[in-house]
Amino acid sequence: MKKKVFLVLVILMTLSLIGIIFVQGYYISNSVANKQDQFTFNVKKGLSSVSKEIGDEEYRDVVTKIRDLLRQGVAVNVDTTAFIDLYIKQDISNTDETLIYRNGILEENYKLSSAIFDIGLDSVSIKKIISKNETKVYKSSSLDGTETTLFKSGETNRTEDIDFEPLYLKYSSRRPIHKRINVEKIDRLIKLQLLQDDIDIDYEFAVYNNDLATKVKTENFNYENAFMSVPFFDNKNENNYRLLVEFPDRKEFIWSSIIGMIILSIIFTTIIIVAYSSALFQLIKQRQISEIKTDFINNMTHEFKTPIATINLALDSIKNPKIIDDKEKVQRYLHMIREENKRMHAQVENVLRISKLEKNELNISKDRVRLHDLIEDAISHVELIVEDRGGHIETSLKAATSTVLANETHFTNVLVNILDNAIKYSPEAPIIQVETINVGNNVLVNIKDHGSGMSKAVAKRVFEKFYREHTGNVHNVKGHGLGLAYVKRIVDDHHGHISVESEKDKGSTFTIKLPLIS
Repeated sequence: MKKKVFLVLVILMTLSLIGIIFVQGYYISNSVANKQDQFTFNVKKGLSSVSKEIGDEEYRDVVTKIRDLLRQGVAVNVDTTAFIDLYIKQDISNTDETLIYRNGILEENYKLSSAIFDIGLDSVSIKKIISKNETKVYKSSSLDGTETTLFKSGETNRTEDIDFEPLYLKYSSRRPIHKRINVEKIDRLIKLQLLQDDIDIDYEFAVYNNDLATKVKTENFNYENAFMSVPFFDNKNENNYRLLVEFPDRKEFIWSSIIGMIILSIIFTTIIIVAYSSALFQLIKQRQISEIKTDFINNMTHEFKTPIATINLALDSIKNPKIIDDKEKVQRYLHMIREENKRMHAQVENVLRISKLEKNELNISKDRVRLHDLIEDAISHVELIVEDRGGHIETSLKAATSTVLANETHFTNVLVNILDNAIKYSPEAPIIQVETINVGNNVLVNIKDHGSGMSKAVAKRVFEKFYREHTGNVHNVKGHGLGLAYVKRIVDDHHGHISVESEKDKGSTFTIKLPLIS
């Protein structure tokens, strides 16, 4: 896949994922807003129903009392809560006359301090009743216009057409609110109305008159936190009662109704993000592996091309009649063929070893060995090459104890690979320092060179299979990126740890840590 096509696909998939996340967020936000609106609507509907039911019930009670009086032949006209007019109408059968008996009662209340009366109360209520009697005689013909407000004893059929609203308004306008309704009744009605809409949370309420609190309220009501208010006893007079309610747990209730949907949305979105990230990571990794394999094939081709060319030249030289009889030159060319063949064989063996390690098919048996002996053996393998380039290897084997459980062959190869790496990446005469020290129950091996070094980005990936630092088309350093990958796998198999510290143009230090055995 071309790089531009791959980049476009990644951008499109990323934008699609971001779009899905935004759509989910928008949907959840709308769901919360809808739940809030629904909650507000249900509460308002419930409070309005409570207010209407209480008002209608009071109206029915007042009208029922008036009807009872009317059935007894008493007509009622209520001017105020303190003044009551009682009318009795009586027709005279022998004459064309009607008698109207009127009894006006004025009720006044007084409160006196208990200091006057030693009765143990804070105050004493005294009720004064002033009665006013009046009897009038009317001609029956002159009462046609007033019959709607006068009611004969025993005549109740016409009361169904009477408008009791004025009487009810006058009756209720001066009554204290706490005498008209109580907290328990309001609480019961609110609870029933809310349960009809599946709203089962704690609430507080109060009745206010012109923004002033009345005695009708719950203990913990807070006016500042009032959620909603509706008209209460909407009786079109100077009173302006409102029923206020607050819900301390309103937000939790609204979120709890959609928390399941939110959790599922988060889970599925997380799965999509993880799957997308994993797929993207795998795609990028596959591209990197593809590039690395391409570099590996190029490097392998270059590595094999030189020895093959050398072998061909040596064979052609041996065929030359002038050289075939020269045993010294023939031996020299045969030695070159053998060395180049060994070199190609070693490269193939590295590839096979890595493959077997990944499949856990490489049998590594371990014995008690002295790490210092392995170090000295490894140095002997590369010492001639170092000296040939005018360099040297310094050793400082200071570890008092160096006995480890290791495979002698493979761990010697590990040390040889690191030393060979130090030689290859030393542009000048290689100067290598090998040091061992004891740290706790471990032994550390430090192999330091003063070569070209590497950047931090390269140091992080130097133990990856097939990885080599890009140097363009310049193949001044031989290898195919398998040596250090093999080193890491063997060290890990020995329950050890390997790391590298490096700085560009200042060299590298490889550190191997292995557990000691007694």
